[in-house]
Amino acid sequence: MKVLHIITSLDAGGAEGVLARLCVADKSNDHHIVSLMDEGVYGEVLLKAGVSVSCLRLPKGGVSAKGLFKLWRIIRDIRPNVIQTWMYHADFLGGLIGRLAGVRNIVWGIRNTELAPGKSSRSAILVAKLCARLSSRIPARIAVCAEKAVSVHESLGYCREKMVVVPNGYDLSRFRPFPESGSALRRDLGIPDTSFLMGMVARFDLFKDHETLFAALDLLAAEGVDFQCLLVGTGMTSENTELNEVLMKRSISQRVVLAGRRSDIPEVMSALDLHVLSSSSEAFPNVLAEAMACGTPCVSTDVGDAALIVGDTGWIVPPESPEQLANALRSAVLEYRLMEDWQNRKREARKRIEQRFSLEGMVANFNSLWSEILR
Repeated sequence: MKVLHIITSLDAGGAEGVLARLCVADKSNDHHIVSLMDEGVYGEVLLKAGVSVSCLRLPKGGVSAKGLFKLWRIIRDIRPNVIQTWMYHADFLGGLIGRLAGVRNIVWGIRNTELAPGKSSRSAILVAKLCARLSSRIPARIAVCAEKAVSVHESLGYCREKMVVVPNGYDLSRFRPFPESGSALRRDLGIPDTSFLMGMVARFDLFKDHETLFAALDLLAAEGVDFQCLLVGTGMTSENTELNEVLMKRSISQRVVLAGRRSDIPEVMSALDLHVLSSSSEAFPNVLAEAMACGTPCVSTDVGDAALIVGDTGWIVPPESPEQLANALRSAVLEYRLMEDWQNRKREARKRIEQRFSLEGMVANFNSLWSEILR
């Protein structure tokens, strides 16, 4: 099949990463990508892998007649068997222009679970509502990344009969335990191998709710629990004044290591004893699956499909509850001291991702979906 993907941007993000993994791994189809904005982080990666990438360079949150005409020309030139769009703005624009260009086999892609004022942008909420009204007419199917997102978007007015859940998949040859690299990373950061190291891989963002994480860590520190916490992601640096103001309100600044954005995430996950996700909103949190694939158990708030990913291999707590998050972290620290139990938990975490969220499984699911609408 010739598949044309239309996505809002190719910057660092969950949907962008899934698209890149899918196109690089799927050798059975001919993939072309159109970014409504620019090349972002993944453009070069995709081009090196031999995937065609075009950029419309539309202004953020805006459109232009020139850009839309360029999209129409690309679709007419490529003549795809299927158009797969990713995220609301791309669903809306890609769906409309795709139909105008004569393509009926259009699959929308929903990557969000929560749409609420103050948590989602006004433009995202507006475009999602427009998509809901068009969902029975424009797309042949709607690929949804999370079970919870189905019910959320059905209540918004999306056509339930067209929604199909396609869980994310992960390259398990890349995301696997790296004990030696993890130990080396600890040494580079000045963290002893003997320290219980928890961490969170997430950009600095309101949704990630680092404040709840800091409050929970503060409770643990007050109880005398011995730990260190590694924070990795865009904005997680000492230069971030807003982050430091939140952190300095607590008594844990000496226990927290700010490492910023890194490209060696499998090694980071392998360096951690426990991965924590304190988010107040997610759809399908990739970092949980990535940590578990590296054999690192997780504590997560009950957001999106976090509970489905973690299963019984870790701990799930309500969002925005520092006390319950602290309780789960305490339980993890106590079990860590029982080495045999902890090693079993690490093996089960990896096994769950192997069985449910492999990259091969995701590629097969998308292929099945595209083949179905062609039939």
